[in-house]
Amino acid sequence: MGRGENEFDDPIEYPLDGVLDLHQFQPADAKQVVADYLDACRDRGVMEVRIIHGKGAGTLCQIVHSVLRGRVDVVSYKLASDGSGWGATLVVLASPG
Repeated sequence: MGRGENEFDDPIEYPLDGVLDLHQFQPADAKQVVADYLDACRDRGVMEVRIIHGKGAGTLCQIVHSVLRGRVDVVSYKLASDGSGWGATLVVLASPG
């Protein structure tokens, strides 16, 4: 590493499989991570996304839902009801074009 560089300067490569686990990110980065991930999924034709935010105090869930409310390409979203409780949100995106 050169002077002024650190291992965190490089972008994180994240698979575009429709599942975003926010446990790997700092809460302060959550808004941008969610927005970028949804953009990338939509660009690749992944129209159903699961965002894992965990249960905790509900802060990440609130952040995720605030991002989703502000996007015109989100058709719908709801808390997962598949046994994961409210630790994940399921999102349906509008098709591009």
